[in-house]
Amino acid sequence: QVQLQESGPGLVNPSQTLSLSCTVSGDSITTRYYTWNWIRQSPGKELEWMGAITYTGNVFYNPSLKSRTSIAWDTSKNQFSLQLTAVAPGDTAVYYCAAAKGASGYDYWGQGTHVTVSS
Repeated sequence: QVQLQESGPGLVNPSQTLSLSCTVSGDSITTRYYTWNWIRQSPGKELEWMGAITYTGNVFYNPSLKSRTSIAWDTSKNQFSLQLTAVAPGDTAVYYCAAAKGASGYDYWGQGTHVTVSS
C-alpha cells in the first residue's frame, strides 16, 4: 500500500514562494509506471491539477500555472516537491499529492495540507 504525506508551511506571505514536499512510502517513486501529482482545492472551487513528475523524472505542468510552478524529486529520500512562486491570497488552498499508476485516475492520495496566503 502506497502512502503519501505532504509537509510544508501552513502560512505563506503574499509574493513569497510556497514550498511543499510529499514523502512516499510503500513503493519507490521510480517504480513503473507511477506519475506523482500535485493537486489543490481552493475554497469553493473544484480540484485543480497543478502538475506532475513521472517515474522517469519527466515533468508536466498545468499551463495556467506553469510560469510559477516547479516540481522536482529527490529519489534518495523518495520524495517529490512543489514550489509555487509569487503566491497571492488566491493560492490559498488545500494542497494534495497523489499517485497515479495508469490513466484511470488517482490511486493514492495524501491527506492534504492547508496553506493560507496572507500577511
